[in-house]
Amino acid sequence: MSQRTPGILIFGMVLAPCGWVLDLTATVAPNWRTLHAVDGRPTDQIIQQGIFDICLATSTSTDQNCDEEDQIYFDNELIGIAQGLMVASLVVTLIGLAVAIPGVRCWKESPNWVVAGLGGILIFISGVLTIIPISWYTHILTELATAVTTTDVRVGYCIVLGYIGGIFEILGGFCLQILKLNENSTIYVVSCAYVT
Repeated sequence: MSQRTPGILIFGMVLAPCGWVLDLTATVAPNWRTLHAVDGRPTDQIIQQGIFDICLATSTSTDQNCDEEDQIYFDNELIGIAQGLMVASLVVTLIGLAVAIPGVRCWKESPNWVVAGLGGILIFISGVLTIIPISWYTHILTELATAVTTTDVRVGYCIVLGYIGGIFEILGGFCLQILKLNENSTIYVVSCAYVT
């Protein structure tokens, strides 16, 4: 009797927390986009806009001041939606991990593939919840209203982290949904259905 956890489940259980950490960073860090060459401001000053905070930084120093006011930016419909979806993604990932962990534990003859699959579905959904606001924000990056005027708008590192984190969660959730259905170790992909 082998009590080792199958590699595909380990792979899913590694990808999901990694994706969660990247999504958490993307959620709280104020760098979804950066505004350069802002009218009426020093040329080396950069405005970093996130979904929860805005910071001022300079290209010649590591110092930055946060909690900047820009109600016009935060009034964009996407910002409120992104806040809700990113937080929901973080919560759903944690719930998915809590469900999947008992399914992949190796103290029994074989993992509980159905429980692991249910956790995988939740983690997959959390990845989709991350990709939606990240993609939407990227699509209208230069169209978001803000209180300042600039023609130099760039993608921030949070967008990259969010894409990677969301993809990690989608892949991790997919790996956890793979069920072993027979004794010959043939692997099939099913969506939340236990087949005998």
